[in-house]
Amino acid sequence: MLFSSISFIYYFLPIVFLLYFSVPSKYKNLVLLLSSLAFYFFGEPRYTIILIFSTIVDYTHSLIIDKKRGTPAAKFALISSIVLNLSILGFFKYSDFFIGNINALFSTDFALLQLPLPLGISFFTFQTMSYTIDVYRNEAGIQKNPLGLATYITLFPQLVAGPIVRYRTIAEEINERTHSFDLFAYGVRRFVIGLAKKVLIANQLGELYQISVSAQSSSVLFYWMAAIAFSLQLYFDFSGYSDMAIGLGRIFGFHFLENFNYPYISKSISEFWRRWHISLGTWFKDYLYIPLGGNRGSNLSWFRNIIIVWFLTGFWHGANWNFIIWGLYFGLILVLEKLFLDQFLVKMPHWLRHVYVCLIVVISFVIFNNEDLAVISLSLKGMFGQLPIPIFNAESIYYLRSYAVIIGFSIIGATPFMRDLIHRGLQTKTTEKIINGLEPVFLLSLLLLVTGYLVDSSFNPFLYFRF
Repeated sequence: MLFSSISFIYYFLPIVFLLYFSVPSKYKNLVLLLSSLAFYFFGEPRYTIILIFSTIVDYTHSLIIDKKRGTPAAKFALISSIVLNLSILGFFKYSDFFIGNINALFSTDFALLQLPLPLGISFFTFQTMSYTIDVYRNEAGIQKNPLGLATYITLFPQLVAGPIVRYRTIAEEINERTHSFDLFAYGVRRFVIGLAKKVLIANQLGELYQISVSAQSSSVLFYWMAAIAFSLQLYFDFSGYSDMAIGLGRIFGFHFLENFNYPYISKSISEFWRRWHISLGTWFKDYLYIPLGGNRGSNLSWFRNIIIVWFLTGFWHGANWNFIIWGLYFGLILVLEKLFLDQFLVKMPHWLRHVYVCLIVVISFVIFNNEDLAVISLSLKGMFGQLPIPIFNAESIYYLRSYAVIIGFSIIGATPFMRDLIHRGLQTKTTEKIINGLEPVFLLSLLLLVTGYLVDSSFNPFLYFRF
């Protein structure tokens, strides 16, 4: 069930809200748990048991860790929990990748398992692992109530696509949280804006991408339109989903951390990855990069740690070589920035540094988006004029003009321009009253516009369900 669907917005959510705000506080977690399991079951009925099993694994292992703290038994419980979680993830997500590569390398003919990927497994696996690791490190208190831990792990706003919410972030709110009209209003506003980003911007960019890659007559312009459209589509798709998750969390009294912070305004790739998919970046930093040694020790060790982290970051995204190449691509660029590029970047004008980041990122998403390495090569050659095609043609100019408004709006929307404009308006009482008075009308209009689009259009993909 997509957040950006009529069934979720007008059927599932109203029923959950009605039940949740009707019951006493002591039953609210139960309502959330049952609602979350129903949400997951609706999208993935066969694999709901995996989600429940993962919850049981980390609940029982965390109890052992807490009881045997400081002993070898606690460490064994931690390792056992990690191995079980990664084994489940590896079996369902990576089995065919390894079988296929073994077949190719040794000319064998082992049958592929062709297992459907459980919805959100990459996200909830990392989430459950972070809980057990934090309990072992004594950075999070033990949750002795299985209902409380199950509510945290299955919480539907962030279950299938993040952000990756760590238990310690919302530990107190699992047990006791406040609800207010202000929190509800903020949550609704954040949800509607995220929904509009997904449906009104990301989906339109997705249509442009499909048109560009399936054009009857290729051109350099079409290749660039496809690359830029996908890069912006991915941002508005995933950041829109994160906005919706954060908004729903706030409605239920949870304060999820931000997951995006205008990454396309970055002036280096290091900064870009501090702003893009923040919850994943901090997860790898805290649970892999720092334990490996981080930037301590020699430069060789430091760069090795960066490459390891980015190899695994790429592999986390998908069981295919293009994701590994994508991760190593960013790892190499980050190493080069540490070695010498940063020295040159700081001397460049800001606009040129933005161009550098956007060019690196757009190229990276060409790699990210194509599992066929031949298609990646063809796309990059097409973008940089290495194919016998014109720079532009009548068809590409037509679609560029047709989608110029959405492209321009998405570029502006990927910057804090609109946010800063609103904040400046709130600094005077007159404009603050106008903005506050118009906000409900604006949000309702957005919701109606999104609804009309969803009713009228069948094109409503969600890119991160692939991962």
